[in-house]
Amino acid sequence: MAESQTSQDVVHPHPYVPRDLNLPGYIPCFLSQSNILSIYASFTISVFAVTWIFSGRLKKTTVDRLLIFWWAFTGLTHFVLEGYFAFTPEFYKDNTGFYLAEVWKEYSKGDSRYAARDAGVVTVEGLTAVLEGPASLLAVYAIATGKPYSYILQFAVSLGQLYGTAVYFITAILEGDNFSTNSFYYYAYYIGANFSWIVIPSIICIRCWRKIVAAVQVQNQTKKTKVR
Repeated sequence: MAESQTSQDVVHPHPYVPRDLNLPGYIPCFLSQSNILSIYASFTISVFAVTWIFSGRLKKTTVDRLLIFWWAFTGLTHFVLEGYFAFTPEFYKDNTGFYLAEVWKEYSKGDSRYAARDAGVVTVEGLTAVLEGPASLLAVYAIATGKPYSYILQFAVSLGQLYGTAVYFITAILEGDNFSTNSFYYYAYYIGANFSWIVIPSIICIRCWRKIVAAVQVQNQTKKTKVR
């Protein structure tokens, strides 16, 4: 009599494109899409509440309070979520229901390059986690304490985010732009989930550019006045 097949031997077909993508040991998501998204939404709301209360006690302007929230949110996302992906190559084999693995199993329906460990994606996400994650959290401190390097730091990190997002989309286009399970995941995950990291960094870059230029103009004017 043949021995019963263990759970490790069971082959689970993955939902990703291309269908012939080889993912030995793939384990389907334990959490539903609604559960995954609701937990992430709860995290976002919690970060907003904590930073809003904290920045309010510091008597910061509304713009600074929103920026503190953004940099805390994006910093934790880069450092924790993207850091997990970068340094956990076989997340698709997770059989414990660990939330971070579940996120990437689900997100890979919108971009299977994550499950496939595409070299370009891993590089972008790794650099983002290691460099931009801590730098974003440093921006929270810089804004909260009014450090003079706040604007140049925000400008630099935002440029890095825009560069990483551009590489992310351009490499997908050059490789055929065919990594989503269907149009829903394409627009909801691949496009929608990354939209904030195009719009918000662009706005921050423009704001910081104006602040830096204005400061330099004042400095130059002061120097001219002293010369006279």
